Parts: sequence; structure tokens; C-alpha cells
Amino acid sequence: MGYYNNILETIGNTPLVKINKITKDLPCTVLAKVETTNPGNSIKDRMALKMIEDAEKNGLLKPGGVIIEGTSGNTGMGLAIAAVIKGYRCIFTTTDKQSKEKVDALKAFGAEVIVCPTDVEPEDPRSYYSVSTRLANEIPNAWKPNQYDNLSNSQAHYEQTGPEIWEQTEGKITHLVVGVGTGGTISGTAKYLKEKNPNIQIIGIDTYGSVFKKYKETGIFDKNEIYPYITEGIGEDFLPANVDFSLIDHFEKVTDKDAAVMTRRIPREEGIFAGNSAGSAMAGLMQVASKFKAGDVVVVIFHDHGTRYLGKMFNEDWMRDRGFLPEKPKLTALDLIQNHKDYPLVSILESDTCNAAFKKMQQFNISQLPVVNEKMEFVGSIDDNYLYKKLLTDSALMESPVKNLMQTPYPIVSFSDSIDSISKRINESNNACLFMDMGGNWHIVTKQDIIQALAHD
Repeated sequence: MGYYNNILETIGNTPLVKINKITKDLPCTVLAKVETTNPGNSIKDRMALKMIEDAEKNGLLKPGGVIIEGTSGNTGMGLAIAAVIKGYRCIFTTTDKQSKEKVDALKAFGAEVIVCPTDVEPEDPRSYYSVSTRLANEIPNAWKPNQYDNLSNSQAHYEQTGPEIWEQTEGKITHLVVGVGTGGTISGTAKYLKEKNPNIQIIGIDTYGSVFKKYKETGIFDKNEIYPYITEGIGEDFLPANVDFSLIDHFEKVTDKDAAVMTRRIPREEGIFAGNSAGSAMAGLMQVASKFKAGDVVVVIFHDHGTRYLGKMFNEDWMRDRGFLPEKPKLTALDLIQNHKDYPLVSILESDTCNAAFKKMQQFNISQLPVVNEKMEFVGSIDDNYLYKKLLTDSALMESPVKNLMQTPYPIVSFSDSIDSISKRINESNNACLFMDMGGNWHIVTKQDIIQALAHD
């Protein structure tokens, strides 16, 4: 029988998939290392297991121990999965910029999650770094992996990710593109690949608000480079020990907007449901396209799964709120009457009886009628509720002319007026508006039309 003894044995050996549409104008071959097939749906499963196994060997993590880590979600997921199998308890600290989906996913594996503020210095006692360190010191039998400075992180990629890419490309890889956060993925993979071929170019993707790019280029740690950003999984406001700058040939910064927009393009154009750091890596790859030539084989890491970002990059309202997508066009009067745009306007003459008006409403299953004179000018309006109330007090009014009971005419608006503008004209005393389309035909817009449009928006 072909089976694995537990889920941890399924980590690694992820597929390499050719990118076709997004990179169609590039002269090179672009291949994505799709890490979403790991059990925790991210590349972090590799280093999480490696850190735990090394800690066990070194006596740092003992049976029944507590794993405490600061994590944006993916490392926590890898640690939590391993903890379930190995019998450890997990407490994770994370930042309030992380998606709710990531936090909920950690809790699904029984982990405790503490959310900390993003906009504080790492040394601040409220930061997710500081809180995790304090808890690790206070809780008995606790171990903090410290993914940023724990070199088992990069070692995992030296032992696994690098060899896999080398074998899958048959040694033909010329460039590696990786989003840089803890630095473990890029440094460990780069170390292995450069040992095989020193000419392989390693491109790290950074974000605005992070210190990596300037530090690589100048050797200066510039705190002025640090400010809040939205992109998840890459960039830092300090220098993790796992980032080996000597192995990285170039850093490319990508804006929050470009990363978010590309994140949405990947599933729509390539059918791969990858996350925000993959979007950033692909956007960075496209920004440095001039570095690639015919025959090059460029490998880009797709770090995690898109389901972690359903409430963010894959939510149109969230994207629009941040100016990453254009505002949705406002519905106009013409949009509101699409389900009856081909029907002629039903009206009643002011000289017709109220009984005739009532029958016409029943015939056409409508609640209100514009009232016109002999010249077909709008002179008033009448609706079923108003008519019903009047007839309850005096049934003889049924044979009275409509003009004796009609209300004020419906306001006339433009066919291009927005739903916001039209809705302001409709109130308790006025149930509809009228407008003429570009062909000279009159139409009525009712409360019901607006309600239906809002329900389907």
C-alpha cells in the first residue's frame, strides 16, 4: 500500500509550473515553485519542521513542551501541524495587519493566537517579537524557534528547496526570484544553487517600508526607510540573521498596490491560487524583466495559498478602499430599469376615473402611475396606497376623475443621473422618478427598482 505515516512526510517535493500568460512578452522561461501543495499550504512547512527537529536533537524542545513564536501565520501553521503530530502546545503572536484568515487557520489546529500592534518598534514591549520573547521566558518548558535568527530556517531550504529546484530544472536555472522576509528561503536556496553554479543570479523582492534593499546597496541600516506597509510575508524593519546579503545579487522593491494587483492576476491568468508574497514576487520579476534574455530559466517562489487573503487582496471592496482598484461605476437611471426598459411607460389621463386608474394598476401589476393631461404632459401622480386610503373613507370617489385625487408629479431626472442622486428624490411622499432615454422614450424609476439594484450590487 502506498501511504505516508503522517502528514509531515508530505512536506516538500512541490511542483515547478510554467508561467505562460503573465510573462508572455518575456524572452525567458519563467517557472513557479508552487509551495501551496505543502500540507500547511506554504513554504514555511519546510523550515518549521526543520527547526523543531533540530531543537529536539539539541534538547531545546522536550516532550510536552510549549512552542512560542512570533509569526504572520504561515510559519505558525507549519509549527502547529508539526505540534499536532508530535504532541506540543503552541502559542503564537502576530500583528494586527495580518489577515483574519491566517489567524483563524492557526486556531483551527488548536493554537493560541495573540494579536499585537504593527506600528511599534521591534524592541517595544507590545510588539509581537517582544511579547513572544516574554512569554517564552515566563512559561515553563517553553521554546521559541525565532525563525528570523534560527539558522535551521535557511538550512531547511539548503537541504530541500535548493536541491529540488536544481533537479527539476536539470541545472538550467539562471535566476531565482524570492520575496524576502525572514531570509531563510532565499538564503538557503541560494547557497545551494550558487554552490552548483556561481553564475545563478539571486533576486530578492522587497517592499517599500522595509530596510533590505538600501542595506544591501549601501551597508546602511536606515530607519527612515521604515514605515507601515500592507504587503504580507516580505520585508522587515530589522536584519534577521537568516538574510545572507552576500548571496543576494539584487533587491527589487515592489509597491503594496502592484503586489496586490498581481496577486489577483495570478489565479485569473495562470489558474494558480497563490498569496500576496507570490504576487509581490511576480510583480518584482516583471519589473526586472530587462535582466532576462532568451534561453534563461527564471524560477520564482510562490510562497503560500490565496485562501489566506480572501478578506484582503481577493476582496474588491478592500482593494477599492485602499485605491488598488478603480471605484465601481455608479449605477445610473438607465441601469435601474433594465428589467422593464423595453416596456412603454404606463400612465393615466387626469380625466380618467380613479376606478380606471385602479384597474390599470391591476392589469400591469404596478403600484404607481404618472398622470398626464390631453397634451401628454405630466401633471400629477397617483399610487395604490394613497388611492386605497382615500377610497376607504369614501367609496364614491371611485368614479371621480383622477385629477381630483392625484398627488404632485414625479420628479424628472436625467437618464445618466446616479442611483445616489435618484434615491435622494424618492421619499415617503414621492415614490418614483421619471426620465427620458436617448431614444426619446419615457421611463419610471421606483423604490422597488432601487431596492433590487442594491440587492444585486
